[in-house]
Parts: sequence; C-alpha cells; structure tokens
Amino acid sequence: MATPHADPLRIDGRRILICRPEPEASRLAQCFRAAGAEARVLSLIERDPLPETPERRALILDLDHFSHIITVSPYAARLLLDELDIWWPQIPAGIRWYAVGAGTAAVLADQGLSIRKPACGWTSEALLALPSLAQVKGERILLVRGENGRELIRETLEARGARVSLLPLYRRMTPTYKPGHIKNLLGDFAPEAVITLSGETLNNLIALCANSGHNLYDRLLIVPADRVAEQARAAGFENPCIPGSLADNDIVATVAAQLNGQNGGSGKAK
Repeated sequence: MATPHADPLRIDGRRILICRPEPEASRLAQCFRAAGAEARVLSLIERDPLPETPERRALILDLDHFSHIITVSPYAARLLLDELDIWWPQIPAGIRWYAVGAGTAAVLADQGLSIRKPACGWTSEALLALPSLAQVKGERILLVRGENGRELIRETLEARGARVSLLPLYRRMTPTYKPGHIKNLLGDFAPEAVITLSGETLNNLIALCANSGHNLYDRLLIVPADRVAEQARAAGFENPCIPGSLADNDIVATVAAQLNGQNGGSGKAK
C-alpha cells in the first residue's frame, strides 16, 4: 500500500508570531492554527480613528469634485465608507476608485464600487503604474490613508500635475507591553516565523528586539514587498520572504513552504 504524502500546507507545532494590527492579527492567527501551527499575536501597531474636523467634513462633502479616490488599506476603506454612510445617501457617480491591494479593493467592492487595483503586486509603486493614473495633470485626487503615511503616492501624483488632497482618517501608535510579556513571546515561545507586513511594523520589531535583548534575526520573516525585504536585510535579518499575496491563506502557504523546505512555493525569499 502506498504511503500517503504529508500535506505540504500542514505546519503542525510550528511556532508563528504575528505582529499585525488587530483584528487582522487574530484572523490570521486562526488560519495558522487551522494549519496546525501554534500562533501568537504581538501587535506592533495600534490604530485609532481620528476625531472629525471641519476640514475633513469639507473634503467628504466635496467628494463629487474629485476624479480619483485612492485608499491605501482595508482599515482606511472601512472608515471612509462609514463617513460616506453619514454624509452621502448615495455615493456620487463618475469617480474612479482605487485600492493599493486586493484586501482594500474587497472592502470597497462590497459596497458595489468598481475598483481599480494593480494586476500584480500590492504596493504604492504598483498602483502608480496603472495607466489611468499616468496622465492626471489638473485632476483632483483624494488620497485616503492614515496620519503620517508614506508620501510616495502623493509626491508622484503631484509631480504628474495632479491636485492631491489628503484625507487622514486614523493614527498609528506603537503599543507598550510589559517586559514579562515580551520575554514570553520573543524568548520562551521562540517563534520560528515572524509576520511583519509593513515597514513601520518591522521598525517597531527591530526596536523591540534591541530594547529587550532578544535576537530574531535568524528566523523566517514575512514582509510585504521588496522595499521592506531590503530594509530587513539591512537591519540584519537573514531570511526575509515575500508571500504570493497578502491574503491570509497565501501567507500561511508561504510560511508552510519555507518551513517545510519547499522554497519554490508560494513566496519568494529575498
């Protein structure tokens, strides 16, 4: 009788540390647990909605004056939809809607919006390569994001002649944890893979390791893009890896492929 092959997506007993914000962190942890892993959450970014201001209200009420609206994250998209539900009984027609990645696009598409997103990739660079954003001289663009976000989209579109308005809807903060909690997760738990899906999260992890004396530089590190992989290598991480996409199942599949020694799997080591 033939011996059954091991399931390549099973990672029974493997230890995974997830540094995403909530609720995405707990959702991803459940996916890892379904694959047999021990998954713990150590969110290194917290997000809080910003209070309403007259300037923000004016931008929302002027929504129909914009040709393009770009949302950079699922969280930004959800907060924007909440605002539109208050001020716009019906979302204005004639606007081109954009999402940096598939997760953000899904939030907007659930409201019946037709979304433009990169065919490949989920970065600001990939978004800016869309043909409909190539010739935008004189056009008004609303960029929906967090406070103090990355400036590449705004700067690039302004260089192309667009009039870009920023709509910050939330702030990001670094949470504080007690030393015993850090020791438990970084030391006693000793993760084999760490999930850091933004450059800011990676920076917070680097600072946490330095301040607590824990060394995770030889662990598998899941990062979202080449730019963050380069940042990780410069900091001393030996094995940054980019998943096939930022969907939960693809992240789990990438970690499984790497930990099971199938490096040609869903992600690419950088």
